[in-house]
Amino acid sequence: MDLPGPIRDILLVPLELGLILGGLEVVLLTNIIYSALSLGPVLVCISLLYILLNADFVAAAQILIYVGAVNVLIVFAVMLMNNQKYPNFVPLWTVGDGITLVVCTSLFCSLITIILNTSWSEISMTTKSNQILEQDLTNNVQRIGAHLSTDFFLPFELLSIILLVALVGAITIARREEIV
Repeated sequence: MDLPGPIRDILLVPLELGLILGGLEVVLLTNIIYSALSLGPVLVCISLLYILLNADFVAAAQILIYVGAVNVLIVFAVMLMNNQKYPNFVPLWTVGDGITLVVCTSLFCSLITIILNTSWSEISMTTKSNQILEQDLTNNVQRIGAHLSTDFFLPFELLSIILLVALVGAITIARREEIV
């Protein structure tokens, strides 16, 4: 969707606001079912942002995969979870929380440092020179297919193997719980 700059900016504000508020709902709501349900609008806002960025295929995949499958799976998992196994009292601060805080803070600081020290003008020049090579491909779907089958073939295959291993591990863990 090729929109003029001011209209795109006007549409970005409510989408980003919905994304931020929805993300805060996911994190801050005390009822885990409401938290899982509020993840859906967050994922829809992300797909609408993809539409504004002219990535129609990615937006459709976002809605189908994440909103349609992953979010529903999370809601079912939360609803089917047996809460009686878990204690009512949970300590507010643990050692793992401290380690996580240190790791996340260091990652955040390193990302900010990298962002501030990056020469963004050189990156835009490289992008413009690469666009000349990609003018033969007419739409986003063809570009994604070309990149997946050429440039990103190995990472794509490694990702599929990792997902397969995770699926087999989840099935193994689930079967062990049934036997015990």
